[in-house]
Amino acid sequence: MLKKLLALSAGLLITFAAYAAGAQLRADHPHTYVVKKGDTLWGISARFLQKPWLWPEIWDVNQQVYNPHRIYPGDVLDLDVNGLHVAKRAAVEANPIPTVPLSAIEPFLKDFRVLTAAQLQQTPYVVAVEENEPRATEGMNLYVRKLAGASVGERFAVVRPTHVFRQFNDGGRMDDVGHLVSNNVDLAPGPWQEDFRNDGHFGRGTEIGTEVRVIGTAQVLKNGDPATLLLTNASMEIRAGDRLMPVDDTPYDFTYYPHPPRNAPANAYIIALSNGYDGISVQGPMDVVALNVGGDDGVDNGTTFAIYQPGDTVTDLVKGNTDRREFGPKVKLPSEFVGHLMVFRTFAHVSYGLVMDGIRPVKVGDTVQAPE
Repeated sequence: MLKKLLALSAGLLITFAAYAAGAQLRADHPHTYVVKKGDTLWGISARFLQKPWLWPEIWDVNQQVYNPHRIYPGDVLDLDVNGLHVAKRAAVEANPIPTVPLSAIEPFLKDFRVLTAAQLQQTPYVVAVEENEPRATEGMNLYVRKLAGASVGERFAVVRPTHVFRQFNDGGRMDDVGHLVSNNVDLAPGPWQEDFRNDGHFGRGTEIGTEVRVIGTAQVLKNGDPATLLLTNASMEIRAGDRLMPVDDTPYDFTYYPHPPRNAPANAYIIALSNGYDGISVQGPMDVVALNVGGDDGVDNGTTFAIYQPGDTVTDLVKGNTDRREFGPKVKLPSEFVGHLMVFRTFAHVSYGLVMDGIRPVKVGDTVQAPE
């Protein structure tokens, strides 16, 4: 019996050592930690691990512990030979702490969607506003076409396109950008016009998704073509050309299971920045970015990528012949590590990711790949 116990203990130690080696425990990691309000699973794991996205490996060492997604303020976490587990449960359980800060991603879960331009063309649209006003505010009527079959009392989300995501497939990573669409949504048949950026790619490239933003909710008052809807709430004024989509009341799962990509897609890039709406060209930790890969490319919620900035191409002047006024050969500099991001929402070929950490600003065109 003693031999069996010794063998079991040795097995646990070897198993934990294997997991710990893969997860790389921080040299200064605490052996215990009291969970505080405002903590996140990612932030806590960063106290224990050099690679926070590998925290599920430590939890998996000890399968009989509490659900790692149900960690509460006041819980005492312990790291020992049995892995990372709850050593003491808080007396009063509040809401469990999230994987990542929900305030950073909630707008992108509720207010943004990505679909194809062809799908968007088929959606109903606002043709006019009550008393032929140019804009509608809450409490006003909207007149909507292509809404045949809707039931009186049925609710719809009013959406407005914000980005057309295009991919040029010409080897130029900096060409995979999210072009802002213009404010002219009055072209009911579409397509929405893209703002001119003078980058040589105006209106070109392969559309991989069109982003829309939910800006209001309307309820059907009367069927017909056009149908009459009451604008029940709005975050901005509604105008002709705005589109309608079904209201998505499905609760969102705010629990994410961070993991390296199971099959890292090739040529994955950052194509847009959430604060790009404000003309800002860089982002940092706890900011949202859009990627040119999604569910159809094997990316799912929790997928964690390393971000790299492509190296510049420079001229090797040493190899050049200055006497003959010849420039030297072109040299591609290596990519530089930027930080990590975790995907929290996916569409067919576009996904949203939260920048988790970084040592330099994140830019459009930065590549993403499996973390080392």
